[in-house]
Amino acid sequence: MANLILILGDQLTTDISALEGADRETDRIVMAEVHNEASYTNHHKKKLVLLFSAMRHFAQQLRDDGWQVHYQQYHPDNKAQSLESVVAAAIRDQGADQVITTECGEWRLHEQISQWQDSLGVPVQIRPDTRFFATKQEFADWAEGRKQLRMEFFYREMRRKTGLLMTPEGKPEGGEWNYDADNRRKWTGKPAAPAPFRVEPDAVTREVMELVDEHFADHFGTTEDFHFAVTPEDAKQALAHFMDFALPCFGDFQDAMSDEEDWLFHSILSPYINCGLLDPSAVCEAAAQAWYAGQAPINAVEGFIRQILGWREFVRGIYWMNMPGYAKENRLGNTRDLPWFYWTGDTKMRCMHKAIDATRRNAYAHHIQRLMVTGNFALLAGVRPEEICDWYLAVYADAYDWVELPNVLGMVMHADGGYLGSKPYAASGKYIQRMSDHCSNCHYKVNKSTEEDACPFNSLYWHFINRHQADFSNNPRMGMMYRNWEKQKPEGREALLKRADYLLANLDTI
Repeated sequence: MANLILILGDQLTTDISALEGADRETDRIVMAEVHNEASYTNHHKKKLVLLFSAMRHFAQQLRDDGWQVHYQQYHPDNKAQSLESVVAAAIRDQGADQVITTECGEWRLHEQISQWQDSLGVPVQIRPDTRFFATKQEFADWAEGRKQLRMEFFYREMRRKTGLLMTPEGKPEGGEWNYDADNRRKWTGKPAAPAPFRVEPDAVTREVMELVDEHFADHFGTTEDFHFAVTPEDAKQALAHFMDFALPCFGDFQDAMSDEEDWLFHSILSPYINCGLLDPSAVCEAAAQAWYAGQAPINAVEGFIRQILGWREFVRGIYWMNMPGYAKENRLGNTRDLPWFYWTGDTKMRCMHKAIDATRRNAYAHHIQRLMVTGNFALLAGVRPEEICDWYLAVYADAYDWVELPNVLGMVMHADGGYLGSKPYAASGKYIQRMSDHCSNCHYKVNKSTEEDACPFNSLYWHFINRHQADFSNNPRMGMMYRNWEKQKPEGREALLKRADYLLANLDTI
């Protein structure tokens, strides 16, 4: 039996389930750079370079290993092509008894592939993605009957299942499950942040950069200074670089932001984990070994592993258990357009400018920049969830629908009514001041709230609190905020709301 094995751009590993039991002599692999997958949203140019180059390198690796590979490179004359049409052409030209693929990470594409059996005229076998710690069914079984789903409890189950950072007696290493309270230090320049891991583009990557600059010129971002790894070997070097130079300080400063440093002590490994160049289990094991070897403290190692073993797995479970309806959630009734400065960085708010500018240059920003700066502003401003979700999907090299949508719609925008998070992550400028040095270099003054030069986050925060009183006043984690709001003098509340109304009416000018 001859199989046609489809491997997608986020499945770049020989350990993918679609290759299990495959025969190098009779089976053929299909990979394709398809226009509508590259352009259905405004994907960052560096994200396109990363995926196209990594796909080309992976295809060559497969050929070197003896596989028959049909690789469809991007061509502007083939803009009408879809993945289905590429697969159909391969079946027509070379024949196949069935198509085998691993389930994809996006509901939209999953639904399309699920219908291929009828349109292609051959069986289509969609295999589970075994690169995750928990199957979809495992997560659904864990979630069944629970009134609220909380990552912390799921994470503990994953720790027990994998044995990561667990003692032989079944207790968490160090005596605590979670060291998040130790991971909130502001960075003031010491210790010095390490230089980021770099790979100079080879001939394949340089060719892809030229392609993207020519045919995706209107997409967000830039290809300049592209230095991502595009092979498993280089991605493993990136992992080793993080373990050696950044992990020891990652815990203390994982929530910190800096005017001077884009990367600080973050791993920048999520683009590789999410496209298949790194195995999440191997990454977590490497971090755990750093703790056992005395190379990194427990708060750093546990915090890093929690992001992969806990949060990454949790949001995937949320996504597949609740799609497609989840994508339409807008429980707070948001109606505003995404401000244009999200695409340009042209704003006098220093923290927003720095986060968006770093995103434009790097196709990356760390979780606090995403959650508490660009995300927090969208939440306070009442931006429509679908618009801010599309922005996050477009601009980050690690963004795929399964991981981006729950993070943004649920955690950032609280648009699911508290299904994913127990309270909205709304904050005034004081939080940004506490975790960064942005405020000292800003046009606006973080210690003001109602004046023309007052930090916009301050009045917008209270406007958010006021307009969503019916949604949150009974939330036990929000009670203090509402008590503080009620304690303010009526004229003070009026001035705050007036300032916020002005800002909301003039979002693109602030």
